[in-house]
Formats: sequence, C-alpha cells, structure tokens
Amino acid sequence: MTGSGDDRAGLGTRAIHAGEAPDPTTRAHATPIYQTATFAFESGELKEDVVDAAMAWEPGAYFYTRTQNPTTDALEQKVASLEGAEAAVACASGMAAVSATVFSLLAAGDHSVASEDVFIITRFLLDDVLARKGIEVTRVDVRDLAAVRAAVRPGTKALLVESLSNPHMHLADVGALATVAHDAGATLVVDNTFLSPGLFRPLEHGADLVLHSATKYLSGHGDTVCGVVSGRRELIDPIRYELDALGGAVSPFNSWLVARGMRTLPLRLDVHTRNAAALAALLEARPEVAWVAYPGLESHPQHELATRVLPRGCGGMLSLRLEGGEREMYAFVNALELASIAVSLGDLKTLVYPMPKRDNLIRVSVGCEDLDDLVADVERGLAAIPAR
Repeated sequence: MTGSGDDRAGLGTRAIHAGEAPDPTTRAHATPIYQTATFAFESGELKEDVVDAAMAWEPGAYFYTRTQNPTTDALEQKVASLEGAEAAVACASGMAAVSATVFSLLAAGDHSVASEDVFIITRFLLDDVLARKGIEVTRVDVRDLAAVRAAVRPGTKALLVESLSNPHMHLADVGALATVAHDAGATLVVDNTFLSPGLFRPLEHGADLVLHSATKYLSGHGDTVCGVVSGRRELIDPIRYELDALGGAVSPFNSWLVARGMRTLPLRLDVHTRNAAALAALLEARPEVAWVAYPGLESHPQHELATRVLPRGCGGMLSLRLEGGEREMYAFVNALELASIAVSLGDLKTLVYPMPKRDNLIRVSVGCEDLDDLVADVERGLAAIPAR
C-alpha cells in the first residue's frame, strides 16, 4: 500500500503502511533517508521539465530538497491517509505549519477570527506578527458560537481554532464551527495537535485544513521537530508555495523520524488515553487539587460533546490547578521523579509544565509509563505540598 493508502484499511494498518513500500532502487524494506540537498538531472535538456514538474509538486519530480524530497513525500502521504485528506505538506516545525497556512489564506486588509485559548507562540503570530502585516484578528471563546458569529465580518477569510485547546482543554465543536465559517465564505483551520488523527479527524467534521505540530503525538518520541498540514490539494498547494518561498522545509531526517513514529501512533494513543483518564480521576478526587480539566471527566463542561466526537477517548493531555498558589504548584512539580518538568508534549515520557502566569495552571502530558508508577509519582508530588 503506497500513496495515500487504502481508505478501506484500518487506522493501525494505514499508520504502518501508507506512503511506504520497498525502495524501488535497492528494495530496502524501510523507507530510506534521502539526505541530500540536490538531485542530479539526467540531461541538460530535461532540466527545465523536471524543475517545472517539481515546482508544480508533481509526485516523483525532484531537483532540490527545499521543494520536494522522497522521504518527506512518504511522510506526507502517510499523514494524508490518516487524516482522510487529498494532500498534505510537511514543514520545519508546527509554527511553520501555522504561519504558512495563515499567510496562504490572509493578506493585508483581511480579517480572521481565532480562538482566545491557543498555544502562546500562535498567540504571538496572531496578535503581533499579523497585525504588523495589516491583517486583523479577532480572538473569541470559540465555545460560544454566538460570539464567533458576531465576530465574523464581510472581510473574514479564515477561522482558526484548536480542536482541544492549549492549555485549558477547551473542546471545539468543529462541526458547528464549520457551518459558521462556511456561511461566511471563510476557511476553517483546525490545529489538532493535542488529539491527533488517531482520536479525531477534523476534515470529517467539516474543517477545510488540519494542522499539527508533528513534533508531538505524530512523532511521539520527543526527538525531532516538524509540522504538517492536510486538506484539499487546492488549499495545500498555496501552503507549499509559501513554505518554499520562506524556506520552511523540513529536513529528510526529521521526516523519516516522524514517519517512523507514526507507525505506532494508534498503539501509543491507547496507553496515553488510558493513563490520562486514570490520573485525571485520581487528581479530581484529591483535596489538594482545586480543579482538573480533562474532557473525559463528567465534570468537564464539554463532556457530552467529548463523548459524541471522541469515541476512542480524550487523549493524553490534562491541566489542573492546586489549592493555594505558586508555593504549592512548585512543591508538587519539583517532587516528581518520573515526570520531567519540560515544554512540549505527546512524548512517551510524562511531561509537566507549571504556568505561574496562567493562574498557576499545571499542564500535564501523560506518557506511556506503567500506570502504577505514574500514580506513585503523582502521590509523591501531592505528599510534598506543604500543609496550609
């Protein structure tokens, strides 16, 4: 199975096989890393034909890795298959994916609506960089559909949301938001990093483009940086153009690492989800904890929506706030021995990230360790909180 994969096959099968086949030159079973900057032309007379084909992003046309590379092609085909997309493009980072997508859709004088709860660097892009480019962004609570509709204008070209928001775990009703966007003639872009196509496929709910920091769950091992965008080819090709012009290409080695990680995505997600659900329930029951945000909990305001749109579970991300303040937050995270205090998420290893500027919120990326060991680590952290 090559290309976008057989849509009749299961998710696990496509995660392993889509985009990959024995190498046609050597019959190597694993996809090779084509670690090259340039590709030789067969003859001078064919040079222009090859360059033109590559610049039109025709499969198999290569002249320079910034534009196309066979290893990256394999990753893009795998991502497109898992997303149920016509095409996908890989780039140097998750923010390269966000930036190239936004710049492909918006120009000076245009307007966009975006979620108020987004990754902090996305917020810098929306509130600062785009403003300096003459692009206006209105940020709203996308859980409030009336507020989203009210924010839309005649010049609104895009609606940008996170399927599960960073860091407050707000769940977007993508189907309803797609209706609002399309009624306004706007493009709905969904950052699906926290859930991945293993748990949620925004295109099936009406989104036009779905993007990821592939650094996170797609790669899954915390050892590479990459971004991907999927959707209809008519929307993906302008993103490729932006990436090529801005130099946002991913390295072949990083593409290879992400494609390798994606083969185990469904397997990893089962463990991430099971562990996170158990830890969320444990934390919610403890008196040291003020609240836990996890859509799988009945206490989550959008639990009914989560039950409807996330039948495989709610993933490995949760956030919490302890009773007290900074002292309690730091006592808890500093006492953890198994979990690392670190940015990023979606790693096999559990990561915690304390946010004193976000009302002492603690974001937890629950890993794939044995649950008993994770519980013991959380209990260790809770025991270290000084008595009030």
